[in-house]
Amino acid sequence: MRNLVLVLGDQLSTSSGAFYGFDKSVDVIWMAEVEEELTHVWCHKQRIVFFLSAMRHFRNELKRDGFHVCYHEITAEQSKDAGRDFCSVLNRDVHRLNPSGLIVTEPGDYRVKTALEGCARELELKLKIVPDRHFYCGIEEFASYANGKTLVLENFYRHMRKKHRILMDGPNQPVGGQWNYDEENREPLKTEAAKVLLTPKQFEPDPTTKQIVDLVLKRFPDHPGSLADFALPVTAADAGKMLRHFVQHGLTLFGPYQDAMVVGQPFLYHSRLSALLNVKLLDPRVCVDAAVAAYEEGGAPLNSAEGFVRQILGWREFMRGVYWLKMPGYIENNFLDHQLPVPHFFWDGETDMHCVQETMRGILANGYAHHIQRLMVIGLFAQLYGVHPRRFHEWHMALYVDAVEWVSLPNTLGMSQYGDGGIVGTKPYCASGNYIDKMSNYCHACRYNPKATTGENACPFTTLYYDFLDRNYEKFRHNGRLKFQLMNIDRKRRDAPAMLEIRQRAAELHARWSGQQ
Repeated sequence: MRNLVLVLGDQLSTSSGAFYGFDKSVDVIWMAEVEEELTHVWCHKQRIVFFLSAMRHFRNELKRDGFHVCYHEITAEQSKDAGRDFCSVLNRDVHRLNPSGLIVTEPGDYRVKTALEGCARELELKLKIVPDRHFYCGIEEFASYANGKTLVLENFYRHMRKKHRILMDGPNQPVGGQWNYDEENREPLKTEAAKVLLTPKQFEPDPTTKQIVDLVLKRFPDHPGSLADFALPVTAADAGKMLRHFVQHGLTLFGPYQDAMVVGQPFLYHSRLSALLNVKLLDPRVCVDAAVAAYEEGGAPLNSAEGFVRQILGWREFMRGVYWLKMPGYIENNFLDHQLPVPHFFWDGETDMHCVQETMRGILANGYAHHIQRLMVIGLFAQLYGVHPRRFHEWHMALYVDAVEWVSLPNTLGMSQYGDGGIVGTKPYCASGNYIDKMSNYCHACRYNPKATTGENACPFTTLYYDFLDRNYEKFRHNGRLKFQLMNIDRKRRDAPAMLEIRQRAAELHARWSGQQ
């Protein structure tokens, strides 16, 4: 045996760098389901089923294609100490198989990377880590781009558009004359508008997936979330069907309504492709090319195609670059010195704030919320309330099917919670309940008034918004992008009794929720 090629649960493609030069006569694929990866955060049941089912389907495809695969399955009956982590399983297999070396594609998690490196040292085997060619921008390439620059997502996005000649009219001019269409893509979608919503693409669980559903119900019964409606694709073939369904039926209206929120509609026109991309069942180039082709063939407007491309070519690549540029220290950032735990209703959805309740209903049912629900409902509340950014990141890793650390950490700790002090975003995404009222119909059926700042019926988002600006005033006073927010809090502060009332109401809210942890 020459090489033991390690394939992790988010590397389910033979286009992975670890397969380059693979010789079926002397090399072996190694894959393992391990307890630590399912329990180091309190994983949503759907997240466990998705990862394990996708892994087992990929294993089956490899075997059909003639690869020798050494695969370890978790069972409902085995001891939880058996297969506890990658290294304990790998150690046993190395002594049995006696490979000359180990190969792995760059992991998506610094914790896993360092664990594998440590395991290789103990085994006295060379571990070759090869670049992950799934992404447009490699780790070293991003570091070179970032050298000496203030990192700004928009600048990076334009750089990527030019380099890869995507939606460009010549070397430097974007198609349509604009780099992005944010102003056209912020339309609220009220239920009375009677829009035809995108019907979610459903995939009936096959026997392999059903077997894993049974496993999770037996072995992880106390984990959050429901498995009643698991209908995600778990193969590359079905992932392709999901992409085509979105481009045909959802892309046209994705742009204008990508920030909208509607009661009972967790998906709207969103693609739900992120989980498939993050485990490599879909290639980002295929997704970008499909959206561009739809625009060029008249099947989707430019604002929708560009908005979708920006999420993949800009946002996704930028987050991964920041993660590997700033780790391992990045995870310790806590610029605002927030210390609170995640509130209980982030796990069970039991709250009288209708926007949070509605968003959590979708998360518990599907392991999913679209980006504005994540950023401007759940993330906004955590920020205003004062949740520790690392705790919020760990919650995000637990509850979302598409969570992988390289994408979760800079989005939660950085973009959502401003825990990095401005590395990912130039200002905190803070707003009152009025933003939620503008972009959704959540507030219509809520007991709280988004325009009220104090009193029993005041929206907690609005009260905590002013309290947040007040208590962090000195940290924000030189941030030019918060000019108008700080002018508002200045006016509040000039009315000392009113400001005292806000602080008292915020203290009451904190006392209520801290007693329910």
